[in-house]
Amino acid sequence: MTTAELIKKVKKIEIKTRGLSQMLFSGEYHSAFKGRGMSFSEVRNYTFGDDVRNIDWNVTARTGEPFVKVFEEERELTVMLLVDISSSMSFGTKGDTKHDIATELAAVLAFSAIQNNDKVGLILFSDHIEKYIPPKKGKKHILRMIREMLFHEKIGKKTNLEEAFHFFTRVVKKRSICFVLSDFMTEDYDRSLRFAARRHDVIGVRLSDPFESTVPDVGLVRFRDPESQKIQIVDTSSHFIREKLQGYYEAYHKAFTKSFRRAGGDIMEIVTDQPYDLTLRKFFKRRTK
Repeated sequence: MTTAELIKKVKKIEIKTRGLSQMLFSGEYHSAFKGRGMSFSEVRNYTFGDDVRNIDWNVTARTGEPFVKVFEEERELTVMLLVDISSSMSFGTKGDTKHDIATELAAVLAFSAIQNNDKVGLILFSDHIEKYIPPKKGKKHILRMIREMLFHEKIGKKTNLEEAFHFFTRVVKKRSICFVLSDFMTEDYDRSLRFAARRHDVIGVRLSDPFESTVPDVGLVRFRDPESQKIQIVDTSSHFIREKLQGYYEAYHKAFTKSFRRAGGDIMEIVTDQPYDLTLRKFFKRRTK
């Protein structure tokens, strides 16, 4: 891919996701994710109806008039995006792959964050940590993250969420909002997820293709496992085979839901053939409540 083609693709993602963020999510994002608390801003004269618990007795004693402390929300947050770039994320039967949608979702969340003056960081992972970009602010920073999500040449093929969570908790000490974008087709990450969720607000964003949940009857199909690269001919006309394939999918789905609920994390479900903006908006509104 030439430099001009690379810039064009990044620009296309920016225009779509930045506009979507400005139109739909800036208000919902602000309401859904609160700051760390209230910090002192200033003092002013007491007026009828003010909470007497906020009276600044030192200033009141010096001036001889009642003054109250004014507080404001500490708005700045840190948002971390943990994006799975393993080979299974390259699967897609309806045009966009799971990786395509994950990139757009991450960009929308990043632009929503910087509009609220929050820092955003990125961790790309497969069966090991592929790339870490520390949290920062600014449009140039977000565009760099989009470039990495689009064009990073991964080394690993499989998924290791355990390692991703371990790395995240090692490098991010300050409490953050953590979005994990993955298909969660892996096991044995419960312990590291629970540890991360004790220190951070962790949201699992599970991406899936409609073919994975409902395998159609299309006769003999040549399947290639994107992670192991094994090729197998599967007879999808067999009801038994279709049920077995769907059983694998449902097992991962149940494990994902159970793990995040047990850890106290939040979840979001995204299917590649459905508009993700509606799902995001519902999620933000639910978080606000």
